[in-house]
Amino acid sequence: MSANGKQPFAGTIGKTIATSKPWWPDAAKPPAGAPNILVVLFDDVGFSDFGCYGSPIKTPTIDRLAAEGLRYTGFHTTAMCSTTRAALLTGRNHHSVGVGCLANFDSGYPGYRGKIAREAGTLAEMLREHGYRNYMIGKWHVTPLTESGATGPFDGWPLGRGFDRFYGFLDAETDQYAPELVADNTHIDPPGRYEGGYHLTADLIGQAIRFIGDHIADRPDLPWLTWVALGACHAPHQAPEDIIKCYDALFAHGWDVERDQRLARQKAAGLVPAATKLPPRNDGVKAWEAHSADERRVFTRLQSAFAGMLDHADRHLARLIAFLETSGVRDNTLVIVMSDNGASQEGGPLGFINAMGPYNFRPEPIAEKLRRLDDIGGPDTHSNFPHGWAMASNTPLRRYKQNTHGGGIRDPFVLSWPNGIAARGELRHQFVHACDLVPTLLDVIGISAPATIAGSPQMPMEGESFARSITDVAARSKSSPQYFEMFGHRGLWHQGWKAVAYHPPGTPFEDDRWELFHLDHDFSETDDLAAKEPGRLAELIELWWSEAEKHQVLPLDDRFGPRFAENAARFHGARHQFTFHAGMGHVPTDVAPDVRSRSYSIEALVEIDSAGAQGVLIAHGDATSGYSLYIKDGHLVHDLNIGGGHEIITSDRKVAPGARRLGLRVDRLVRPAEPAKGARTGESEYTLLIDGEPAGSLKTQLAFHNLISWSGLDIGRDRGSPVSHYAAPFEFTGQLLKVTVVMHDDQKLDGTGVANAQMARQ
Repeated sequence: MSANGKQPFAGTIGKTIATSKPWWPDAAKPPAGAPNILVVLFDDVGFSDFGCYGSPIKTPTIDRLAAEGLRYTGFHTTAMCSTTRAALLTGRNHHSVGVGCLANFDSGYPGYRGKIAREAGTLAEMLREHGYRNYMIGKWHVTPLTESGATGPFDGWPLGRGFDRFYGFLDAETDQYAPELVADNTHIDPPGRYEGGYHLTADLIGQAIRFIGDHIADRPDLPWLTWVALGACHAPHQAPEDIIKCYDALFAHGWDVERDQRLARQKAAGLVPAATKLPPRNDGVKAWEAHSADERRVFTRLQSAFAGMLDHADRHLARLIAFLETSGVRDNTLVIVMSDNGASQEGGPLGFINAMGPYNFRPEPIAEKLRRLDDIGGPDTHSNFPHGWAMASNTPLRRYKQNTHGGGIRDPFVLSWPNGIAARGELRHQFVHACDLVPTLLDVIGISAPATIAGSPQMPMEGESFARSITDVAARSKSSPQYFEMFGHRGLWHQGWKAVAYHPPGTPFEDDRWELFHLDHDFSETDDLAAKEPGRLAELIELWWSEAEKHQVLPLDDRFGPRFAENAARFHGARHQFTFHAGMGHVPTDVAPDVRSRSYSIEALVEIDSAGAQGVLIAHGDATSGYSLYIKDGHLVHDLNIGGGHEIITSDRKVAPGARRLGLRVDRLVRPAEPAKGARTGESEYTLLIDGEPAGSLKTQLAFHNLISWSGLDIGRDRGSPVSHYAAPFEFTGQLLKVTVVMHDDQKLDGTGVANAQMARQ
């Protein structure tokens, strides 16, 4: 094999064909009996949310897979989505491969690049050398979002990391009815709309079936890896209305009763020890009965939306499993179903119907929530449940996603392989980490991790195979210590013990209080032994620092705001002008002009015939938040949509036919005070322009917003969920030559506000 991975030519080349001998390189061949691998990765699903882990939510497909194989009770993740995916894909710790936090920013340190290092090959890259074909469907989120535009670079996209086909989305979340989709390396429009019954989960499962079906038709002799990373159950919680409403009665008893019931089921099933205690409610969570009747009604529906999204996903997963059976490949397909972290705390104490309102400083009082009760889960909502229901999802564990206590990092893990697993419905209690998955799969297949991939020497595998536990219920847990770190929260497991520290943001790290738990006897982390065993705790803390240095965790950084603000400033640099031409594709949010909290101008060059024209000139966002400049009924219109509240300006005169310059000027009249002083509002003036002349204006106190929307920017149309009061895509019917956005020199991002809004999206 040559240095570039190619086999040297082994034939003979003479002057003519008569004196030459042909040669063909050997094709990559998998080991005999190598299984197909189907990974189904749920998002933000807590330890107890699958039916087979104690939930009343209907997940018969997952429950059946568990009954046909194994459930692990000690599977651990990294507390966030990007980071867990990096560990799952590479078999290394997430800081070690450069994804110490989110793909949303590069902090300038080796452990925090937001992109998997080339020295850390992915499972797909490893399997490709052994004849596997690799298919990626759904959420990726290990590519820097500033590299997610039409020009890439594509080396961090799925096709650049070993997958042969990709259909999904690159960001942390997307609207389930109007998703931001990518096929291979190209942004595409979704193939359907809400009005026609479209939902992303159904689409993703359909694409998985297509990829596998194509594979079976073309190369039935080769095994495949199909990685299905669903949007469920990340916010926005969106599902068919009839499924959502059927859960209202089930959850009307509230989160306190729900926790008790789930723990009882877990004990009866042997998922947790009989002596497991339910921890006190998480900080800030009130008793269910302490809330008003209106609040309880809203909270119940928000939980029903989460449950409905999971139920809906399970129904479509049933289609995929049925296809594997009818196509004759199920018996030799190793199926894994898991979650990437614990249930999310991003819904706050009261939950959201449209999170983009409160995160853009537009309040969502309970009266408004109640008025919009039946909208929850629909196309103009960005709903998330309150802390109390997230706490119930993580039963019997403490805290949530983002945290290194059990609620953030202990997750369900189902393993089923009819040909390879004799056990049926058994439990495994070994400690397992996300970085252990790749070594386990390589072990099961019978191959080793390569020393080089595409000419890049590979770093050592840091995970440890747990394949022995598949056949041996008494097999030992991993031998090496496992550290945890996220946003300054820290933890370390070693030989059945766990040290963990919750880090209040903005406080000195040395003030963090470390707790000590003997996990082998204290599943729910309720008996803090720090005072009783200070020596053991000190040893584990010292070991944490050693592991942190080894795996590129340092420096510790809890600065949410500066990370996001600095990343945006670094990406755009000194650039202040953006020019977009008609016919271009969709622009992701993190690549589009960042108009938050600043003055700017927009100008569109158009030609309008005598019959007039209408349609969108530029739109950024969706029904939950954004802005749009368009022509309707002959008038130029600008809509500033703040969390579903519309500040609309309509021109004081119609746009005459001919070549026209149509635009908007935004002037900040008051600079916002520094965030530390508590002021986050001020006044801005929005002025419509026709051929450079004012044509209407308004002043608004909502000017200093963060305008966070998941949906990106479109030119000449609004491709997805509509920003304003028109039917998308509302394509411009005149001739649009170009649109120019110019940023003025008064940029001063509110880093804390940006961070809070961005974290709502993760």
